[in-house]
Parts: sequence; structure tokens; C-alpha cells
Amino acid sequence: MSTELLSIARDIAIEAGDLASLRRAEGVEVADLKSSAVDVVTHADRETEVLIRERIAKARPHDGFLGEEGGGDQGTSGLTWVVDPIDGTVNFLYGIPHYAVSIAVVAGDPDPLTWRALAGCVVNPATGEVYSASAGAGAFLGAHRLAVAPAVHPSQALIATGFGYSAERRAEQGAVVAGLLPQVRDIRRMGTASLDLCFVAAGRVNAYYERGLNPWDHAAGALIAAEAGAQVTGRNGAAASHEFILAAEPQFAAALQPLLDTLGA
Repeated sequence: MSTELLSIARDIAIEAGDLASLRRAEGVEVADLKSSAVDVVTHADRETEVLIRERIAKARPHDGFLGEEGGGDQGTSGLTWVVDPIDGTVNFLYGIPHYAVSIAVVAGDPDPLTWRALAGCVVNPATGEVYSASAGAGAFLGAHRLAVAPAVHPSQALIATGFGYSAERRAEQGAVVAGLLPQVRDIRRMGTASLDLCFVAAGRVNAYYERGLNPWDHAAGALIAAEAGAQVTGRNGAAASHEFILAAEPQFAAALQPLLDTLGA
């Protein structure tokens, strides 16, 4: 079943990515603000999610749906599609070619603390990269199988992270970065959580951590990272959630976690 679900996720993500790319080329305007003045949504976000919802409903009419823009619908199959139509909306708004369509399907309640991810796909329409994974079958960039980078000493590690939308949380996260930066090779803040997780899977960064993600931000990317060999965890070994997520090669995760704890990440 996971293979079939992945095929559906991939086909829909690619189609949705084509729509997002078209709208980006036509010009993008802010449609609304969400949690703060810097947390924006565009008409393209909403249009892309409508497309994804319609395609999933046609292919899997009994499944549930949880999307960033339109909320959720409970299904009867025990499966839920968790969707971010355009992850990295600020990048999308500014024309930075680093945004993504993220689609995952999970078993159980649509709660990261309890769900079991079955399949996921993350597409960057600007580059044409298609990341995908299904449970137990590995992670791929196109047809290329992915594997995380080998463990390194923290001083040789490239670490990705992100920041929240509230000024208070940004200040806290900035303080963590200030403490972490002298102890690692460098920090990357690229603005798209799903792609950050895929970059862990592809060995492009050694780790990714963040606080404050929503389920749709990491549902697909976390599965892709895990299937590439990453350890993906939350605080104190719990499942990744809004509270915290860390994805890294297991040995390196064990070295990085205490450092992040000390810094208050």
C-alpha cells in the first residue's frame, strides 16, 4: 500500500508544483496574514492546496486531509494526508528558488506524536528536484537513493535551522544560534523546513533542528530523512513535534543533542 500511496503523493506534488511555479512566474501577492505580520499566505498557497485536496479526494475519497491553509477533514479509512501546499512562502513571495510542495500520508490520528508516516513527497518546483520516501523502502531524490552524511565532530558540521514568526521566539532562537555558531562549521537558515529535512537525507547538511513546526511542515520531510538513515526525534527522545525536531545521522545526533539542550534550543 505504501508504494501506491507514494505514487499518488508524487504525481499530485509534481502537478501542484507546476501550478505554484506558474503562479510564481505570473507574479505573487500577499492574500492574508496569519500568526504575525511576517507570517504571510498568498493566493497561490490557497489555490495549490485546493488542487491537492481535489486530486486526493478523487484518488482516495475515504481518507482524511490536513492542510496548512484549509484545515482538516476526518476520513473513515484511518489514513490522513498532511499537506503544505507551498512550504517556504516568504521565499516564494520574494522569488527565491527554494520553496516546496510537501505531501505526506500517515496512519492514525493526524498528530505527529502518535502517527505512523507511510509515504511522503517533497517537490521544489524551482529546481525540479523530487524527494520521496515510503516506510521501509528508503528515500530517493528522483531515482537516486539517499543516505545521510557520515557522523562528524560538531566543529566540522553544517547545521540547518529555522526561526518562528513571533519576535519573542525569534529572539530566543537567535540566542541559540549565537551560542552554536562558534562551535560548528557553519549555520544555514534557508527558510523551508521540508527541504531542510530533505537536505539532511541527501547529506547536504549534517543536521537540522527547529522549534515550533506545524505537522504539515515536517510530515513528509521527516519520513524522507528517516528513510535515508537519519534519527528524527523531538525533545528528550519523544517523537518530533511542534515542541522540537532534530534530524541527523544517529551518532552525530547523540553528540549534537546535549549541545542544543545546553543552549536552550
